[in-house]
Amino acid sequence: MSQFKSGFMQTMTERGFVHQCTDTEALDELMSNKVVTAYIGFDCTADSLHVGSLIQIMMLRHLQKSGHRPIVLMGGGTSKIGDPSFKDEARKLLSDDDIEHNKNGIKKVFQKFLTFGDDASDAIMCDNAEWLDGLEYIPFLRKIGQHFSVNRMLSFDSVKLRLDREQSLSFLEFNYMILQGYDFLELRRRYGCQLQMGGSDQWGNIVNGVELTRRVDQQAVYGLTTPLLTTASGQKMGKTEKGAVWLNSDRVSPYDYWQFWRNTEDADVGKFLRLFTEMPLEEIAKLEKLEGAELNEAKKILANEATALLHGRDEAEAAAETARKTFEQGALGEGLPRVPIEQSQLDDGLWIVDALRIAGLVNTNGEARRLIKGGGARVNDVAVSDENLKLGADAIADGVIKLSSGKKKHILLEP
Repeated sequence: MSQFKSGFMQTMTERGFVHQCTDTEALDELMSNKVVTAYIGFDCTADSLHVGSLIQIMMLRHLQKSGHRPIVLMGGGTSKIGDPSFKDEARKLLSDDDIEHNKNGIKKVFQKFLTFGDDASDAIMCDNAEWLDGLEYIPFLRKIGQHFSVNRMLSFDSVKLRLDREQSLSFLEFNYMILQGYDFLELRRRYGCQLQMGGSDQWGNIVNGVELTRRVDQQAVYGLTTPLLTTASGQKMGKTEKGAVWLNSDRVSPYDYWQFWRNTEDADVGKFLRLFTEMPLEEIAKLEKLEGAELNEAKKILANEATALLHGRDEAEAAAETARKTFEQGALGEGLPRVPIEQSQLDDGLWIVDALRIAGLVNTNGEARRLIKGGGARVNDVAVSDENLKLGADAIADGVIKLSSGKKKHILLEP
């Protein structure tokens, strides 16, 4: 493996973060000689980021630990348009209130991974609405628009995908890459930012910013992207049958987050340990060689370390203990997710298919019936075979009803 001068580029390469770079040697040379300011942008399309954004968050964390300065750029301005990159259709336009609400939710997670302050390598958080909201259209087109070739913009895969499928790409969305390029120019002027990082789907947008900054300010800046991350079975990272794995605890509990990592596919354990934990590479190399039941121990370590980074070591240990009691001892783990129900629902009798759906273990009554027929549904650890079963007050044990789908998914219904 190539040896780099800078600790950051060495770490990024060894741990599998690097997909493309606009000038690897020049960036490595720069980072070995000075503190480099780098940014990643996060649009405010939901009130939490999910696991799909975690690779970028970890990049910023490694950047800071290497002595460089990260910028978290909140997309308060660009969220008003929506990034069309590799999207089949336009995003729903958000109101200013929606964007502000989402921005406040997203900010919480970065406090867990980065140190903010006034020292040389302390992280900065800013919002591109600061400069985008005040732009005057005609002057902006005259100053910035002249540097963008429509021919080149149409050549990027992110745009070609939509056009090749004959799906509409609005002029509003088409402006997104111009605004993102302008973000890089502004951040270089305001903070001396010389590097933009992001996922591989952002390559075209990043290159536009690099070229714009060179043309307008005659300054060399760089772009670095991560690979598109999928699981060994080809599933998009951070997606499950229950939906996105959100990073905010009010969306996904620490226990469910721990379980997500514990259920990692065998072939992904080593890769995920390198990307989503800070364990030494030598230890990871030993863990990924394990097989069978021993590999399950490596998955627990992955779950513990990933959960500790986001939710803290205490929450990670509590989740691990809940899992141990639930799976290994058959006990009622205190940390299992709880879903409130009305006592009146039990007084009237709650159909088991409805209970499984209310608990979120299935999405439809049809799924519930198939789960029961397949022998995977349990009430208080007892298998259910009758899809016409009704749950009453007598099903309550220790104040809750424990519903299970297979051996790994458990929910407590709490009247």
